[in-house]
Amino acid sequence: MGNCLRKKAAEDTEPVGIAGPCNDPPVQTLNKISRGLPSYGLNIFPYSVLKTATQKFSRQNLIGQGGFGDVYRGWIDSCTINATKPGSGRAIAVKKLRKEGLQGHNEWLNELVFLSQFNHPNIVKIIGYCSEGHERILVYEYMARGNLEAYLIRENGYGLSWSRRLQIAIGAARGLAYLHNSRNPVIHRDLKASNVLLDSELNPKLSDFGLAKYGPQGDKSHVSTRILGTRGYFAPEYVATGHLTIRTDVYSFGVVLLEIFCGCGAIRKHTDGMAGDLTAWATPYLSNKLQLSHVIDRKLHKNLCMEQAVEFANIILRCLNHDPKSRPTMNEVVIALEQLSIPRQCYTSSV
Repeated sequence: MGNCLRKKAAEDTEPVGIAGPCNDPPVQTLNKISRGLPSYGLNIFPYSVLKTATQKFSRQNLIGQGGFGDVYRGWIDSCTINATKPGSGRAIAVKKLRKEGLQGHNEWLNELVFLSQFNHPNIVKIIGYCSEGHERILVYEYMARGNLEAYLIRENGYGLSWSRRLQIAIGAARGLAYLHNSRNPVIHRDLKASNVLLDSELNPKLSDFGLAKYGPQGDKSHVSTRILGTRGYFAPEYVATGHLTIRTDVYSFGVVLLEIFCGCGAIRKHTDGMAGDLTAWATPYLSNKLQLSHVIDRKLHKNLCMEQAVEFANIILRCLNHDPKSRPTMNEVVIALEQLSIPRQCYTSSV
């Protein structure tokens, strides 16, 4: 552990074809876990180091809550991986398992196995882990700007410009396309705005792979599974049948695009105080150019080109198609968003 943190493989490396996420019980040994992981880039942290790095997992250092654990900011020395004083050394994000029992452990291990395989600029990087006694902890690069949802729903203060939102959408789409196009396609299964993290320069990275699964293999058309994830992002066929495909992720990504467009969360409060899915409220407006201004985030003011807005709305509608076979692939979504980002002359929205 005296060496500096090692670099991972080149950015274009595909996830390797190891066996699927492990379902062994929590009593499995650390050595067994380690043998199932690629040999590059991971550090094994003593619990005492992470406890000190986060000031005993202080509430003041709590920066978020993931699917299976609370996330704290900490500080370490990049070369010794020992804890340092707050504000010195390298900032890290430390996710500590909250759930007890088999389910929480499996989600922790699932994320560890998957993230150790990925190496892409739009997927959060894992630095190491701790499996000491009953403690299960993952250590990631620190994402200074938090998550996309927090930026979008913030009423006051800094707002994201349209051009920045478009670049975030493109980056997130590239990350998801990388997962879907790997040798063993990966379904994120819990894609949402709060799982799109932003670094200091507002570059997006997908996070939280506790529910991820490998896609269907061979001649299989889907993976049958329990319905897990977050309300507001479920594809209709997934809710109806439990059938999971990469097109399920495409639907969820369409909801994220809609959040970017509207500046609202996936669950929207109506004027009568009732809550409903953002998709149900917004979809009727997306196909009507004259009504489109009703769903455009007013914080965008007049810097949104209406031709771009119409095209962006069309991409959203394609992703949200109730027929999964009619949804675009993520490669197609990336291409459409990149074309949309090409500078052009057009008139702006009056919202």
